[in-house]
Amino acid sequence: MAQNQNCDKIMKDPISKEQFLIRQPAYPQTTLTDPYYYRVANRLASIIRDERLLDGWGESLCSRVALGLTGYLQDILTDSGIWRSFIEQCHTLYGKWLPYFECGEEYVPHELNEADVRFLVWYTLAMSADDDRRLLDPHDGQTAKAAVRLHAELDRIYDDPDAPVPSDYHISKGLELNNPAEADDVFHFGNWLFMHCYLMTPAYAMSIAEMTAGTDLRAKDAHEQLRHKLEESMMEDPTGPLALYLREWLFLIIEGKMPPRPRMKVKDEEVEPAEHPYYTRFMAYTGGEPIRYFHTYAELNRFFIEALGWGETENLPQLKPYSDFVLMVNREKGMLAARDVAKSIKLPGNPCYDASYARAHAIDLLTVRGLCPGDLLRYVLSRNGLPDAVFPAGHDAPLSVADADFTARCHLQKYYRGD
Repeated sequence: MAQNQNCDKIMKDPISKEQFLIRQPAYPQTTLTDPYYYRVANRLASIIRDERLLDGWGESLCSRVALGLTGYLQDILTDSGIWRSFIEQCHTLYGKWLPYFECGEEYVPHELNEADVRFLVWYTLAMSADDDRRLLDPHDGQTAKAAVRLHAELDRIYDDPDAPVPSDYHISKGLELNNPAEADDVFHFGNWLFMHCYLMTPAYAMSIAEMTAGTDLRAKDAHEQLRHKLEESMMEDPTGPLALYLREWLFLIIEGKMPPRPRMKVKDEEVEPAEHPYYTRFMAYTGGEPIRYFHTYAELNRFFIEALGWGETENLPQLKPYSDFVLMVNREKGMLAARDVAKSIKLPGNPCYDASYARAHAIDLLTVRGLCPGDLLRYVLSRNGLPDAVFPAGHDAPLSVADADFTARCHLQKYYRGD
């Protein structure tokens, strides 16, 4: 069935059993409550389709919304810790339970909430889309109306005393991360969490697309290549709406806290990383400023020669076709260069900043992978340097620093949180 069919296309079974079961923690085994929640998922998908709640989004994405909300309901009913870990970490990072939305007194953490449903509808659609709709405004009117209707249906089920508790969602209860005897169970839970959990898979969709694009699907070992890449990614890449690493998610869900940060040591003594020579020269030339902006390649190259002592030649000539550069140094890592971003950054000492340009393009730094290096973007956001960032065709309110950080985490993933 075509991916882009409208939700009002008449379907006998909006969601197949395999589509549902693969998202369950016990998969490939089945549980006694699976049939009930399979019907819930199809009920939600049918409401979306028959009432044209998300008309124009396509059958596949509408089904993903229904599956995601079913997973959320199962999670809330069992308090498995997945949703709890997300909202509590949001509160730690941003001082509020959810990005984008102000949760009033009616919001009850760890229980079913309309604001949660609204967030999940937006999150699933925006992260799963493969076109400009990835920039869907969280305050979009269509998704807000859909969330009201879908929350009403979920609330009916939530209050139903005959609704069975999905026992397989207790998968993390009692697990001990540092108990060798439970290593296999922890690995199974982590694998499911990373690959199939309702909260993680939407944000990971583009990463999977990148892996697939980089694999020769005609090769005999294409399946094995993809499996290896996925396993490697599970160990090395962040995932989920907050772009946390799997170890971080596991600690939050199982132990209710972030893992301790590792420190570099030689024998029993902590080591101060060596100062990078580029950092030393850069800071000496700028009088202690770790960042510089340049309109043109000629200005950039002159800085390379005068500040860093590079040769009287065209340094990094691959940058010649571009403009609006930013250079930034880090004490341990050295120097990074970014192009085509300076006009969007509103910080003291940036002569390239252009307010009208930033109004249209600052959002790109938060959503286009590879455009702005993560270290630079974190530096800029920590100083409220993207005050013009706004979702296109949205409610026209610039993003707060907190929401800008979340947008970068959600859209960019490892391109924001990684080095």
